[in-house]
Amino acid sequence: MKARSEEFAALRGLNPQVPGLLAEARPHIVVLGELLLDSWWDGTVERMCREAPAPVVDMGLRRFAPGGAANTAVNLAAMGAQVTVIGAVGLDRGGTTVVSLLQEAGIDTSNVLVVPGHRTTSKTRVVASGQLLLRMDDGGTPLAPEQTAALGAALETACADADAVLIADYGSGGLPVHLAPALRAKAAAHTVFVVDAHDVRPWAPLAPDVVTPNWQEALRLVQLPDPRRPRAQWALDHQEALLAAAQAANVVVTLDQEGTVLLAAARTTHRTWARPVSETQTAGAGDTFVAALTLARACGVPLTTAMDLAQMAADIAVHRSGTAVCSTADLAHRLGNFAERVLEPQELARHVAAARSQGQRVVLTNGCFDVLHRGHTSYLNQARQLGELLIVGLNSDASVRRLKGSGRPLNQAADRAGVLAALSCVDYVTVFGEDTAVDLIRLLKPDIYAKGGDYSPEMLAETQQVLAHGGRVEILDYVPDHSTTALVEKMAAAPPPASLEAASSDTA
Repeated sequence: MKARSEEFAALRGLNPQVPGLLAEARPHIVVLGELLLDSWWDGTVERMCREAPAPVVDMGLRRFAPGGAANTAVNLAAMGAQVTVIGAVGLDRGGTTVVSLLQEAGIDTSNVLVVPGHRTTSKTRVVASGQLLLRMDDGGTPLAPEQTAALGAALETACADADAVLIADYGSGGLPVHLAPALRAKAAAHTVFVVDAHDVRPWAPLAPDVVTPNWQEALRLVQLPDPRRPRAQWALDHQEALLAAAQAANVVVTLDQEGTVLLAAARTTHRTWARPVSETQTAGAGDTFVAALTLARACGVPLTTAMDLAQMAADIAVHRSGTAVCSTADLAHRLGNFAERVLEPQELARHVAAARSQGQRVVLTNGCFDVLHRGHTSYLNQARQLGELLIVGLNSDASVRRLKGSGRPLNQAADRAGVLAALSCVDYVTVFGEDTAVDLIRLLKPDIYAKGGDYSPEMLAETQQVLAHGGRVEILDYVPDHSTTALVEKMAAAPPPASLEAASSDTA
């Protein structure tokens, strides 16, 4: 678990008082895209209109927020990045409002082009008694060639010292796509390029590090119809075609309430799992996701961990109303509260009963999870796909010593549980003291009991108890060459660093 736990330990270093995703880092991120104004009009409905069968809304509060690429920029700033935004607005009230709101968020707007005669795109939502009644869209005219050229010149200059460049292209036209083949030469070697576009193909010559199409955009990318089957598996089945069409190192397909799936040229796969709400009045959670993902990558966080962090940020945003923004303090609070998902078995049983009453299938797996590795995360993601609620039973420290020997565990139960709880595929973690999960299964009665593929049902002491209450046992794929024991043996056999050898010789 060391490598993964260190990643999350770094993320737990989020400092809500100091701007920056990580307390010691404040990367510079350039956002190029379409700047919108989101308006939210809240009111009440107590009567119907006489002229037509339509409700009469008595208007109350009116709220304004940056939308589109401007919302992405605000999220980045709220998470602590130094943000330079490049885009265009009209010489109108909407444009003035957007720029003012960006400046209030501490964002550099010196590269925002104000275009006389251009209408700033606005989206006005009317909400009454918590119900979205209507959305009215206005503006969105394409830019002239000379205006596109001006944005391109600003981008070339700004990306020279950028840690990341995030392109938010919603298809209105006018962004400097012609620069895609040359942008990497203008940027530093470490600069991360992320493309969040309705159509990523025009940006393919950039060879982005990450692109983030949603489900419909992924279908269009490979020009295939909706297959009406599990979307994550479809994406994995079409991994090579999606990567080739995007010409990207990594494609992260966002699946709304189903989370996200990673497709990588390096053949790494990863899933995140959303924590949706039944009803929401939120816009821009996708902007929040890509902002957190980009910032984490700019800080050097591995992509799989960055995806988990981004999913967390999107989950925070979707539980709010209005245009979504997630801050450093929000993330720090959430990262500090994973203990809420580590429960005693008896308390967990009450949560299981509530989930089952809502028709959710409960999946249980268990193990020591002493050094978390790719074999573990792969099969945990597989287990999560079997149902709607995944519980991980974790052997206590005493139990691990009995099973693995006096030198184990390497990580205490609290640390092991905290890292497991931080995985988006895991809903709850509970620690048990027995050597098998038989008593835990008797208490929780899971619909499905899942284990890694180096077992068979006949080998498991738990099988009879699972079958006794009508559950089933699922043996999941085995990932070879990824076992905790092998990793521990490898670490033990490794020679100490030269500095440690020198230190030991000095004290001898």
